[in-house]
Formats: sequence, C-alpha cells, structure tokens
Amino acid sequence: MSAVSGRFDTWFRRYEPVSPGAVKLLALPHAGGSAPYFLPLARALAPRLDVLCVQYPGRLDRHREPALTDLRELAERVYRALVAVPAGPVVLFGHSMGAVLAYEIARRLEASGGGELLGVIASGRRAPHRFRAETVHLRDDDGIVAEIRELSGTDQGVLDDEDLLRMVLPALRADYRAVETYRETADVSPLKAPVTVLTGESDSRVSPDDARAWEELTSGTFRFRSFPGGHFYLNGRQGEVTAAIRESVEAFRSAAAQASP
Repeated sequence: MSAVSGRFDTWFRRYEPVSPGAVKLLALPHAGGSAPYFLPLARALAPRLDVLCVQYPGRLDRHREPALTDLRELAERVYRALVAVPAGPVVLFGHSMGAVLAYEIARRLEASGGGELLGVIASGRRAPHRFRAETVHLRDDDGIVAEIRELSGTDQGVLDDEDLLRMVLPALRADYRAVETYRETADVSPLKAPVTVLTGESDSRVSPDDARAWEELTSGTFRFRSFPGGHFYLNGRQGEVTAAIRESVEAFRSAAAQASP
C-alpha cells in the first residue's frame, strides 16, 4: 500500500493508505464544509478506494486564503489541481454544494479528456438546472447561523463557540454566494459519464423530483438511492452510504470495462 501523505497538495487531503492502482474518489464538501468532514468515509473505503478529500480555500489550514464566491471558478481550480496529479480512473462525489462542483468538474474532464472519469455521485442536491431563488448569502450573520442550525450538519461545538463561529462565517457566506448565484440550463450537452444520486427522504431543500432530475443531465446510466433523514442524512447512515458509494463505483468500473474496445 502507498503511504498516507496527508496534505500532499494545496487542494487535496489523503487520510488513509491505499492499494496501488486504486480508483480515486474525489470528495467535495458542502457549503461551509472542509476536508475532514469526509474522514469517516475515507477510513471506510480505504484501501480499495483512494479518497481525496478536497480542502477549499478560506478554512482550516487554508484560512488565510480568501474563499471563492464563484462556483465555476472554484470548479476550475479544483479541476486544474486534479489533472495535475498522477493519472488514473476517478469518481467524483459531492454533497450539497459539492454535488454541483462535481458536475462542473465532470464537464471539464469530459471536454478536455484530461482524466479517466468513471462517474459522478451527487448527494443532497437538486439537479443543477433546477433553479430555485435562494438568498441565504444576503442574510446577516445571525440569519446564516439560523440556516445552518436548521440543516443540522454543523457540529454543535462550533455553533456554541462565538469566536470559532465568527471565524468560519466568511467562508460559509462565500460558499452560499457561490452556489446560490450559480446558474445552469437544460440545453447543455449531457454528461457521458453515469450518474448516481443519493438523497435524504425528508430533505427540505431537495424534493425527490428535483433529485431525480439529474437523470436529464447524463446520457449514461442513472441510479437513484434515498435514505431516511434530512439534508445531512449521511451523518447517521454512514454504513449504508458507504455501501452505496462502493456499489456505484463498482458499477461505474464495470460499465467502463464493457465500453473499452
């Protein structure tokens, strides 16, 4: 197995050793999220999958960098970092805002041929072309805190620590601005890569219809799984979510093998 390299790049964190030739799983966090959010996932999927957890600027060890407020610019920078690492098959997995980033990165990979994209796993987000007017990024600090409390995805210790909360609010506001001002239309060419959608059955931010609309954005195989829970359903369903990701990756690999000449 390869050694754990931790911060081996500005953008990526690898927390577990992996087997040689393992498929890369690029894990893209939600708005306000950071790479360690996916640490349990990395531990569960190693060593068969090489989980690269993305660290956005403006948080944790990148807190001195300004957070980006344009989602396409953020996707472009992650894409450039990804194609600079050793080549190999990759699956893009994103939760909430991370799902939209996964879509944008997938479009870049397919347009450039810069990587061997096996598939996309979109979690907790409506299809990118399903527009909904949202203005959380325009609220005052208390309004943004109220939003993240309602979603129940942020550690209570952060919410109760005033100093820590003020430190994370700029990045959180930037992320909300990035995803809320993003626009996609239904007339773009669909992805060739297969897409799996994972969603919480009681997610107040993502209706089943809006989640299933991801199927309109791929000409490949589409898979849909729902789990009990809300927007952060995956926090309490780690085993089931891990199994669903593993199954999707295997399905993506089989499809790619069958398509090879």
